[in-house]
This record gives sequence, structure tokens and C-alpha cells, in this order.
Amino acid sequence: MAGRSGRTVRDLRRSNRTAVLQRLYFEGPLSRFELGPVTGLSSGSVSNVVADLVADGLLEEAGSVDSDGGRPRTLLRVAPRSGQMIGVDVGETRVRIELFDLTLTELARTERPLTPQGYEVDVIAGHIRDGIAEVLAAEEASPERLLGVGVGVPGIVEHTAERGAVVHGQTIGWDAVPLEELLRSTSQLPDSVPYFIDNGAKTLGQAEMWFGAGRGARNAVVVLFGSGVGACLVTPEVEHGRALEWGHLTVRVRGRRCRCGAPGCLEAYAGAESLLARWREEGGRPPRGTDEETALTAMLAAAYPPEGRVPDAAALAVLEEAAEYLGAGLSDLINLFRPERILIGGWAGLQLGARFLPAVRRHATTYALRYPADKVTIDLGRLGPDAVTVGAAILPLADFFARGGRRAEPATEDRHPAWRAVLQERAPR
Repeated sequence: MAGRSGRTVRDLRRSNRTAVLQRLYFEGPLSRFELGPVTGLSSGSVSNVVADLVADGLLEEAGSVDSDGGRPRTLLRVAPRSGQMIGVDVGETRVRIELFDLTLTELARTERPLTPQGYEVDVIAGHIRDGIAEVLAAEEASPERLLGVGVGVPGIVEHTAERGAVVHGQTIGWDAVPLEELLRSTSQLPDSVPYFIDNGAKTLGQAEMWFGAGRGARNAVVVLFGSGVGACLVTPEVEHGRALEWGHLTVRVRGRRCRCGAPGCLEAYAGAESLLARWREEGGRPPRGTDEETALTAMLAAAYPPEGRVPDAAALAVLEEAAEYLGAGLSDLINLFRPERILIGGWAGLQLGARFLPAVRRHATTYALRYPADKVTIDLGRLGPDAVTVGAAILPLADFFARGGRRAEPATEDRHPAWRAVLQERAPR
């Protein structure tokens, strides 16, 4: 039954469960007494919601604390084993699949290396399918508790009613690929397990905002710096982030050809793939037969050798110019969105961060307007190279919380009469 606000009893119950779950997840363990002020719920509502969540196996006791003259207060926390999620990172050099418990503790992982021709759709879908099967066969896996599979991919993700998530990945040769449909058609997972597919920069941003260097910020930009370049914008209006194709911002008219096909993109000057190509063009010698991560490590070592050795002039010049392009690109984000924080992540960003960061900050300040530049901090992300996978696993977790800790129910054609739905909403729980 809906009240004047349009919210039903079921909506209110779900909202209360969500409030308690999220507070305990991020700030727990807490007692029932402490939950009232932080959630805004009455003591009676807290008791009812907690009893409901304990009965569902989502909360467990975590010791006790002394109270002021009364009985000790029991502490509660989210039960780690009450749910599991899978996170998938479709990266530039590998596909990484990880299984997590409800508190995002890793339970199992596997990786599938990618060759330069490895972005064929069937190859990627096969890696994801086989990787999911492998982590679910691990000793600590509980497939019956799986809340969903999150997948971070390069490119623009369109969510359609007919085909699910469709990926437009121009830089990897994907044109309207119905990835969700492909995964469902080949996976052994039941139809009740949802897939959550989104841009990899957005999943990186989700992870850093929940658990990393972005925590507590209301307005931030998280940059993914790998073979290519991307970004995620988080604002109060876009709480879970919006992917930005920042790498395809034009930074030089009639400039270098980007792998997307356009001239002068930021990615053509700052992405790891272009850095290595430019080093090679200037006479550098990246190690043969290695992946990009290993080659970029070698380039960094050549540009910044141990004391007493001569730097590779070509590698140093390419990296210094890339830092300026990256700083100029960040200045556009500063002027457009005026963030509190900019965080740099991704495997290439973390590799080069210690050397890059001072120069990037300097160039960003030079090119940005003074007022927003004075308000922003630019730092490295804290979650390391696994952040995209963690962020992908957060997608089903966030959906689970939004549902008040209830699993998504598959759609069914067998509709109950309206009067039965009303009675169910009014029934006490």
C-alpha cells in the first residue's frame, strides 16, 4: 500500500534494511543502540530490522562493549559468508577473475593472458566463462550464495532491455557486442544470477570511492591509466560514477593517430601502448616477446637508471612529454568538473606514478584555471592493480544493498493478482 509520498510499506522496509546494512558494512561493528543515531531510525525500527537481517543470516554478533551502568551491548557486523560476488577485469594484457565474500575478502582468483589478437569476442567470452567456472570450483566457493558477476570492460556500455549490456569498444574492434547475452548463452550459471557489466574506469572509480583514496569525497575524478586512458566522474548527482571517454579528448589538432582512428587523442600521447610505440620510433629498444607491463617497466628503468648510469634520452623525453600531456588533460577535468580529488590508477599509472606525479601536478596547475586548481588534490589510487576487479565485484554488492539485502528475483510470467501483492506488503515481517 502506498502512502502520500508514493512509497509502499515494502519500499520503507527495504530502505530501512539498506540503511542498517550499509552502516554496519562501512562503520561496523556497531551495537543496536549506536545504529539508531547513525541511521535515523527509531529503536523499535532498529530492533525489527536487525532481527530480520539476523534471521536472513546477513548479520552476526561480533563481541560486546560495556554500557553506562547497564548490561553489555552486543556488537553486530555483516556476516562475511552470507554472500559472494565475482569480479572480472577485461584488461589490456589479461582477463582477471576473482571470487570475493561479502566483505570483499578474496577467496579465489585466476588470470587468462591476452595476445595482441586476444580481443576477439569469442575469446574474451570464453576466458570469462572458464574463469568463472574455475573460481566457483575453489574450496571456499559457495555457488548457491553468489549474488552476481560484475565485469569491467574497455569502451562504452549501453544497457538495453532486449539484449542486456552491449559494449561499443572502438579501440578493441568491438562494435555493439551483446556481451551479456553472449555470457548468458555460454555460462553454466543459473538465470537467477545477474550480470553487471560496465566500463572499467567506472569500476575502478567505484572501488576507490568505496575503499580507497576517494573515500569521503563528494566530487572526484578517478583516472584509469593503462594501455589506453579513461576516467570516472563521481558527484552527488552521479553517486555511483559516470564513465568518461577522457582518453579521446583531442589534445593536438592533426596529431598522432589514436587506436580509435581519430587524430590527436590524449591516449595517443599518454597511453602505455603509445608510450612504447613512441620510444621505439625514437630508437628505443623495448624488450621483445614481453607484455606491455614488462616493456613499460623496462622503459621506466631506461629513463631513470641507477645513479651513475646515463639515462636513455629517448625514453626520458617521451615520458616527460607524456607527463605534460597528462597534466594538460587533467586541467580540462579540473576546469569542467571542479573536483575535490583526482586519483590516478591503473597498472601503468601506478607503475609510473612515483616518477610522474610531481610533473603531472605541476603541468595540471599550469594549464588549469587558478581557482579550481587551488581546490583539487592529485594523488595515486590506493587499491593497486586489482582495483578494477574489486570495483566490478562491488556492482552486484551495491545492487544487493539497494534491494535491502535481498536477492534479485528473476522475472516470471506468472503474475499474482494485485490484491495478493497488497496483502503481502502489509504482512508483518
